Amino acid sequence: MKNIEEEKATDTLKTIERGKTIERGKTIDCVLCGSCVVDILVRPVPLERPIGGGRLLQTDPIAMTTGGIVSNAGIALARLGAKVAAFSYVGLDDWAELIRKKLDAEGIDVRFLMPQPDRGTSTTVVLVDSTGERSFAHCVGAPKRINKASFLDNLELFARSRTMLLGYYSLMPDLERDLPEVFAAIRETGCRTALDAAGDGGGLQPLDRILPHLDVYVPSLAEARHQTGCNDPERILEIYRECGAGGLLGVKLGSQGALLSPAPGRLLRIPATAPPGPVIDTTGAGDAFYAGLLCGLLRELGIEGSGRLAAATGACCVTALGASAGLRDFEATARVAGLI
Repeated sequence: MKNIEEEKATDTLKTIERGKTIERGKTIDCVLCGSCVVDILVRPVPLERPIGGGRLLQTDPIAMTTGGIVSNAGIALARLGAKVAAFSYVGLDDWAELIRKKLDAEGIDVRFLMPQPDRGTSTTVVLVDSTGERSFAHCVGAPKRINKASFLDNLELFARSRTMLLGYYSLMPDLERDLPEVFAAIRETGCRTALDAAGDGGGLQPLDRILPHLDVYVPSLAEARHQTGCNDPERILEIYRECGAGGLLGVKLGSQGALLSPAPGRLLRIPATAPPGPVIDTTGAGDAFYAGLLCGLLRELGIEGSGRLAAATGACCVTALGASAGLRDFEATARVAGLI
């Protein structure tokens, strides 16, 4: 008869083999879900005073590019060498074709950019001042239609992916109450779950019910402060743990770097990385950070290495106009991070 230690060893081996089997079936590194936008970039616009009526603003050439977490983090991950799929709704319009063409050129699978004939593609005018700060005029458009069924009807996509990232919490009121069920179902496929926040970050409800189903959650300090009513990053992470969060948690601290917590009671400070060039536009820096973090985890760089890659990816992002022009490949980003 096997003793207890032998049974534990057998169970451990079975778990390892089951994990290997799951990984062998994964053909996608990350599915990017949610906000998928065309950004119209206008710079420089003085944001310290009202624009007012009847004024003519002299600007640099106005540019169009992609935005939202699907494009921002998706392109960052693709340039870092990950296999990426996009999952969102778009309209039947020229904006949708612009997004498909841009993402396809980056090597991103666009087959799950699903058209909604009665809704336009999400669009944003990004007003950027001379320091890189920005304000937005935004039309949510087709992605507002994403609901529980959108995910549950497409679980085979997540079954083929190692991880997924959804954004943005507080901007998906029709979906958020169902996210605990959605993330639980996705986890059942063997896909790890991650969520990003935006806007003011929303409140702690229903986030408190979502957190136990997340493998990664790293909001900005401003978002986390609004969610918890707390200014101290360490206490913020404790509040998330009290809600049942068991995965990797963190708070993005801007120029102060980030604070990561891989497990209850464990904290790791990630210093900010100096941008490899002048700061032009901070649009998408938070999404780029998240992409770098997930890339590091997928490459098994450890929590510190993943955090440093995340900080470097965000630092590269701010050196060009828009959310993707400043992004670099893995080797170049790792050099900025000091990893090689």
